[in-house]
Amino acid sequence: MLGDLTEKYQITLASNSPRRKELLTEIIPIFKVESKEVEEIYPNNLEGGEVATFLSQLKSKPFQPNENELIITADTIVIIDGIILGKPKTPEEALNILTLLSGKKHEVITGVTIRTKDKELSFYDVTKVEFYELNPNEIKYYVKEYKPFDKAGAYGIQEWIGTIGIKKIEGDFYNVMGLPVHRVYRELKQFI
Repeated sequence: MLGDLTEKYQITLASNSPRRKELLTEIIPIFKVESKEVEEIYPNNLEGGEVATFLSQLKSKPFQPNENELIITADTIVIIDGIILGKPKTPEEALNILTLLSGKKHEVITGVTIRTKDKELSFYDVTKVEFYELNPNEIKYYVKEYKPFDKAGAYGIQEWIGTIGIKKIEGDFYNVMGLPVHRVYRELKQFI
């Protein structure tokens, strides 16, 4: 359905996430993957979707597309009780984050930026997720076996913990994986 887009542009997914690559393949069969390191720092006065959008724009800035290129960047954050949770750096951080999420609701927000030489579009999508109460052994098992250090909120919904731990989800499942594919598809149509 986006064939005209792929004829018009060489598309680059600027992300190291294997999940984003897998999800984008569902709507765009051919694209390249390239990412450039940026320091993910945002102004303290931003909230929720503004943070995710700011970070997706930040990831887009190192790229200077020519007239035949289209860049897609994304960033996912998790918020609970007004606190933004990043990616855990250690097993202890992952255990603490998952203990905090256990038995509670949180929001997963993914900001996306789509950019060509002449046009830039940024947006975010919010999914509300509620965990069952997780016991310490379940959390320890997940952290040890799945090492969720590249995931905001210290979990992948498509992994074991999502299968046994998610009580309720409101919104786009794929957004929790790191890319709101339904929205990306619709927004990309504006570039055809």
